Amino acid sequence: MHNATAPKTIRTLIAPDKFKGSLTAGEVADALAAGLRSATGSGTGSVHCELLPLADGGDGSVDAAVASGFNQRSYTVAGPTGQHVQASIAFDGATAVVEVANTCGLALLPGGRLEPLNASSRGFGEAILFALSLNPARIVLALGGSASTDGGLGMLTALGFSFRDADGRLLYGSGGELDEIHTVHRSILPELAGTELIVASDVHNPLLGPQGAAAVFGPQKGARQGDIEALDQGLEHFVAKLTEAGFANAAALAGHAGAGSAGGIGYACLLLGAHQVSGADYFLDLLDFNTRKDNCDVVITGEGSIDEQTLAGKLPAAVARRSGQRPIIAVAGRSLLPRDRWSDLHLSQVYTLADYTDQDSAKDPELSAALLRRIGRDIGSRLL
Repeated sequence: MHNATAPKTIRTLIAPDKFKGSLTAGEVADALAAGLRSATGSGTGSVHCELLPLADGGDGSVDAAVASGFNQRSYTVAGPTGQHVQASIAFDGATAVVEVANTCGLALLPGGRLEPLNASSRGFGEAILFALSLNPARIVLALGGSASTDGGLGMLTALGFSFRDADGRLLYGSGGELDEIHTVHRSILPELAGTELIVASDVHNPLLGPQGAAAVFGPQKGARQGDIEALDQGLEHFVAKLTEAGFANAAALAGHAGAGSAGGIGYACLLLGAHQVSGADYFLDLLDFNTRKDNCDVVITGEGSIDEQTLAGKLPAAVARRSGQRPIIAVAGRSLLPRDRWSDLHLSQVYTLADYTDQDSAKDPELSAALLRRIGRDIGSRLL
């Protein structure tokens, strides 16, 4: 006979994205779990928390993979302006995850000084080389957070290509050097031939023009109008020189959706034969979300801002779509989505840090974590 007085256990899956500029996805999940476990409701019972920090192919992808059970491997690479940085990749014996953000991303610029013309993707290529040394079956290329707009010139240079100017000088590989390319020596590493390359991204911009890498993403990397025009022209020159070098599909790939991601690194990845997949959905599969959610009663997800972009297919939308009929709770730094739109994401409740403080928590990790613990406790008390 069922014992109506038996303590109940609510099984929650905590599956957030990062709160950009404040907390990693793992830190968000940890803080929410601490609050949930401390909750007390009107009766007896407890909250069981399973943590699944997520990523969508942008910055935080390596951390999310490591949190789900991948091994972390570290390697020294060239940062966005050439300084040495300690980068990490994730590897499970078959799949390696390599990301732009922790190799040559905006957050790695010395002193936070933006370098729209001098930044390079070279370190990302060096991290790919390191991943290849582990003999993976596939490499997932996570492209968010780049500091450069070099079309992947630096990345290709690290992977064995050589680009020279009219005087025969070997180019290092930065956005400002794109229009100096005179000759291209194409070289494909043998290791790449047997390795599947996957670009996990939800960016659909082409490489060139008003919706391209320089025009759309250049300003956030410090590019002014003159820089944007120079970078776009440089990228166009880059495509022409690759075509001359024998890449028959170089021009066609420049117009491919996603070629403009990460300052054009997406374009270079396509040149190497990578295929592009939805970042959010790919990482949900990679981190085994479907199996994890089948063992829970409630799914808690979130990101820094819940807004119209979320509805357009960002990670919380993918989580909600896959969660079935179980309640879905979202936690965010802020929400620009009115209550009558919650149903568009099948959300039963949205909690925001902004509802708990008048202070700006966006760049205050300690405050953000404290508020998430409070929110977790409040969610737990409502569930019990």
